[in-house]
Amino acid sequence: MESQVRGGTRWKRFAVVMVPSVAATAAIGVALAQGALAASFSVSGQSFKVTADRLDGTGFLQYGAVDSGYTLKGEKAAHPVAVSAFDSAQIKNMCQSVVTPDIPLIGSVSLMLKAGGGDTPVKAENLYIDVEDLQADATFRGIDIGVAAKDANKGPGIKKGDTTNPYGFSQQADSATLTNVKQTAWATTAGTFKLSGLKMSLSKGVKECY
Repeated sequence: MESQVRGGTRWKRFAVVMVPSVAATAAIGVALAQGALAASFSVSGQSFKVTADRLDGTGFLQYGAVDSGYTLKGEKAAHPVAVSAFDSAQIKNMCQSVVTPDIPLIGSVSLMLKAGGGDTPVKAENLYIDVEDLQADATFRGIDIGVAAKDANKGPGIKKGDTTNPYGFSQQADSATLTNVKQTAWATTAGTFKLSGLKMSLSKGVKECY
């Protein structure tokens, strides 16, 4: 009986950790941590993976920043990221996954979220994705490379609260299309985020989008 109570408590703690993660990352992540801040909140100790068949975005901006947060042990941590920002974006067949390791009595637990797999894609406005690693086939239209970040004017601009050098390197484009997207990110924020056909599942072990 004692072990059952402990197990239930552990699961409640797990839920407390995961729910904010879903809320933040559901705001996609295709492209996609904000903390100290490429986002005005401290990032968790868990990065997440995202895949998508296709992302079509307008008003593209990318610049470097630093996300501050914690490890899962509560130690402070900082992560260099490339912030990919869009005025608007549509994403087809999006998958997002995050793994919580070392849950007592259970082991690793994986959360997977899928959306936009039908005729209606995921839609986002004022989207910011803090990316650690990205693989994709990309086409940019009206691209400018090497713009001072503060002077970029084709996308939504540097996000308020981001830790970045406004005089540093950035690139921008009128629009961008990314296909076969695979990415690891620390955070995602959006003004609005519509997830069509949303499906979320939890499973024991390590189960990721890629």
